[in-house]
Amino acid sequence: MPEIIIYQSKGEGELFVEQFAAQLPQISSDAVTATVEIDATQTYQEMDGFGASFTDSAAYLIHQVLDEEQRTEVMSRLFHPQDGIGLSVLRNPMGASDYARTIYSYNDLPEQERDPGLAKFSIAHDEADIIPLLQQALELNPEIRLMASPWSAPGWMKTSGSMIAGQLKPEYYQVYADYFVRYIQAFAAHGLPTYAVTPQNEPLFEPHHYPSMLMLPEEQREFIQHYLKPAFRSHQIDTKILCYDHNWDRPDYPLSVLDTAAAEVDGVAWHWYGGAPAAQSEVLKAYPGKEVHFTEGSGGEWIPPFEQAFSNVMRTGIEILRNHSKSFVLWNMALDEQNGPTVPGFGKSTCRGIVTVNQQTRELTYTLDYYALAHFSKVIRPKALRIDSDSSKEHIRSVAFRNTDGSVAAVLFNDGETQETVTVKLPDEEVLTFSMGPKSAISLQVKGNRE
Repeated sequence: MPEIIIYQSKGEGELFVEQFAAQLPQISSDAVTATVEIDATQTYQEMDGFGASFTDSAAYLIHQVLDEEQRTEVMSRLFHPQDGIGLSVLRNPMGASDYARTIYSYNDLPEQERDPGLAKFSIAHDEADIIPLLQQALELNPEIRLMASPWSAPGWMKTSGSMIAGQLKPEYYQVYADYFVRYIQAFAAHGLPTYAVTPQNEPLFEPHHYPSMLMLPEEQREFIQHYLKPAFRSHQIDTKILCYDHNWDRPDYPLSVLDTAAAEVDGVAWHWYGGAPAAQSEVLKAYPGKEVHFTEGSGGEWIPPFEQAFSNVMRTGIEILRNHSKSFVLWNMALDEQNGPTVPGFGKSTCRGIVTVNQQTRELTYTLDYYALAHFSKVIRPKALRIDSDSSKEHIRSVAFRNTDGSVAAVLFNDGETQETVTVKLPDEEVLTFSMGPKSAISLQVKGNRE
């Protein structure tokens, strides 16, 4: 009989509780109200994994506010595959984002100065907190993949003259491509390979209270095709280029980029702040060879109580994976008791971190996003291959994978309002039956036959 481990979340006080299938109460087949059938013969995408971002704010809180014992604990619980939840994708801002203590790039200059040769390029800022944590994460989990996305080019390259708003000036396209090369080379020198980049975070959003840069599809297409990819080729850089990096509601943007730059683009990056996950499949259908990545979704106070917030991560995460994404990345790895720090002038923050670090008390708290991510990352490991799962009831959401060790992983969420008795039919003809309360989640890991 296979060893089956179950992780179950029933409510705010019972998050990610581990038990073995053998400990489940016996349930009559007559009581079954829903069936999920897993078919290992139908396969889809290979996973890179799950994670969040070491923003400047998150890195500062973990590296400087927590003491060494707390930092060791939280890093292990985040990244270690056995002792923690084994997060394996980190998507970092290239320079300041909205969640930074100051506005900075890797080539800041006094007003009116220019540096087309990037003589003053430096990642010294990241060497204080971000790089040490990335190195520690990689030690805990060597399978981690690093992504990078800029919120803005250095101000002197832009029409606004600032990292706030504006567009990249055409005369600096080559310099900005070289800026990416310098970033990748500098991080590699610290033992940190960059797996993928996007040319611009949220290129259609141009806020005036934190770093941003408008980059229309025709501009991104031009930049990738004629500057960024050629720069990578000339420096033998194999970092992937993902286009778009914005919400599901504008699939026309990546389609426009891929229309002429498909040869230079490895895939499409998506966020969840508008539209629906089906957009991922829509673009993949038009360009079947391109990768799908989900690179940012934040929880926050706009989804108020526990039930809606936990449910949002579970239901949306399952649908993101069912729509072919190789990654599922939330936003800040850590925020403080005020949902910050944020850049000066940002105003009230409503985002939620994976963990909360109270700057006054130094108390460390694991948020519901940590436990929701755990439902995925603990059982679905890097290079797992998605297999088919079919539910007899639409509100019993499911997604299933086969890991490289042969184990089968499944994540289920009861999105209904009533309790269900669910039978899961596993690929080896093993059948597992259990009860799922409304808005509860179960993750299964079937480890193969025991001696």
